[in-house]
Amino acid sequence: MDTFQAIIIAIVEGLTEFLPISSTAHMKFVQPLLGVIDSPFVLMFEVVIQLAAILAVVVLYWKKFFDFKQAGFYIKLFIAVIPALIGGILLKKHIDAALSSLTFIAIVMVAGGIILLFIDTFFKKPNIDSVEKVSNKTAFIIGCGQVLSIIFPGLSRSAATIITGMSQKLTRSEAAEFSFFLAVPTMFAASAKSFWDTYKEYPDAIVKDNLTTLLIGSAVAFIVSLIAIKFFISFLKKYGFRIWGVYRIIAGLTMLFLIWKGIV
Repeated sequence: MDTFQAIIIAIVEGLTEFLPISSTAHMKFVQPLLGVIDSPFVLMFEVVIQLAAILAVVVLYWKKFFDFKQAGFYIKLFIAVIPALIGGILLKKHIDAALSSLTFIAIVMVAGGIILLFIDTFFKKPNIDSVEKVSNKTAFIIGCGQVLSIIFPGLSRSAATIITGMSQKLTRSEAAEFSFFLAVPTMFAASAKSFWDTYKEYPDAIVKDNLTTLLIGSAVAFIVSLIAIKFFISFLKKYGFRIWGVYRIIAGLTMLFLIWKGIV
């Protein structure tokens, strides 16, 4: 992976991480179009730039993240992240197999799009409009929703957690914000493990050859995400999920067509 390829992939990650359209699916399909070949470094790069993108949440919501008087906020995040940590360990073989199947990811993209077409009509009369009103039980349920995105790559972590949040009476914007908050510990754990595993087995792949590429990609993903988060919250309040459902269906069918033609 050269610097240009890293920048393009990082832009794609930054734009899609917080939208309910699956950053994983987009990165997996953009890479072969750019001529990027899977390697231990590329797999680790995908995870680490996701963390860089998600750190944009910490910057934009720094008052919330560093308000140490609100212990309940940290407890809820801890409770919510537990299912993903356990699921990631227990389902590792399934996750690796699913991530290697572009057809599976494309099908999940389409299926998720169909769900998003109707999601705004499923959950009405929300009454939770701040994180303080989210109970520990609700936080755990949202965390369980996050596990679905691990089982089904292409579903979108943000889509899974936002929809689960809305099913628990969170408003669209509050469900999105809690999804952003939950992404921070989740991706920190995933990135730390991926970086360490890759460094331990292939130290030269990072230190000697690709550390600069990793840092550039992370910086780009972070900057693009700052813009994407603000856009998504305002767009979601005004328009809801239907347009993202349409996009997912079109994108997923396009991916299936590219697979059928042997382009990816």
